[in-house]
Amino acid sequence: MARKNAKKILVILSEYGYWGEELVGPLHHFDQRGYEVDFATPTGKRAHALPPSMDPEYIDPPLGKSVTSEKVAELTRRIDASDRLDDPIDIAGWLPERPYTADDGYLRKLEAYHHAVDTVAQELDAYDALLIVGGSGPVVDIANNERVHQIILAFLAADKPIAAECYGVTPLAFARDWENRGRSIIYGKHVTGHCKEYDYKDGTGFLGTDFVIGPPPYPLEYILRDATGPEGRYHGNFGKETSVIVDYPFITGRSTPDSYLTGEKVVEVLEDGLRRFGW
Repeated sequence: MARKNAKKILVILSEYGYWGEELVGPLHHFDQRGYEVDFATPTGKRAHALPPSMDPEYIDPPLGKSVTSEKVAELTRRIDASDRLDDPIDIAGWLPERPYTADDGYLRKLEAYHHAVDTVAQELDAYDALLIVGGSGPVVDIANNERVHQIILAFLAADKPIAAECYGVTPLAFARDWENRGRSIIYGKHVTGHCKEYDYKDGTGFLGTDFVIGPPPYPLEYILRDATGPEGRYHGNFGKETSVIVDYPFITGRSTPDSYLTGEKVVEVLEDGLRRFGW
């Protein structure tokens, strides 16, 4: 139950599967503090956990071991079977789509678009932080989702914390002001995210489809290295058990083992004014 005057968090989940621990880890810390949490998905469909993230017997190919404990598997199954993720905010119904320049009445449509985006930005002011949960699903419906990018930009403009895990970090690299598309919002920043050593060579799958591929369609590490530029840095921290980087307003977690620590750092940013960690 949320406490009076509790912080409020917006959590974005993929409709093509989130990794269980990357939700239940941060939620553990949010719930412990009595934060209010709202969930959102790209088209308002209920999000579900990827099956391997609920199976302690599943061996992660790059690591050669299980990355899901019995406890986390049970917590994931519990939230997946509950009604907590029912009726998420429909991002597509909440934010408009930017018109094509070839559309009839482009100028009027663009003005209406900016007006609607400004209205949503005012509504987002009710939230204290944003979290984008990882897993393979975000590759499909979050990474290059311009509506998600607009939400990120609104939090950035309001100087509020933006947390992301694993492949949920990708839209931070792709979110750009339309007038400054040459530079990512994480340019000059320190971040972490799914490193090359953790990428599958085969079997990257997505919920709701039989579309299973080999490696992910892009190496996130390379994208983040390019997006942060010479004045920033990507931290893979491969060989270290955890990798969470705070370079305010961004809190980024590398992968599954970093989920609880990511949530912990979000709380420290909100409650204690943490601005830098992990580098």
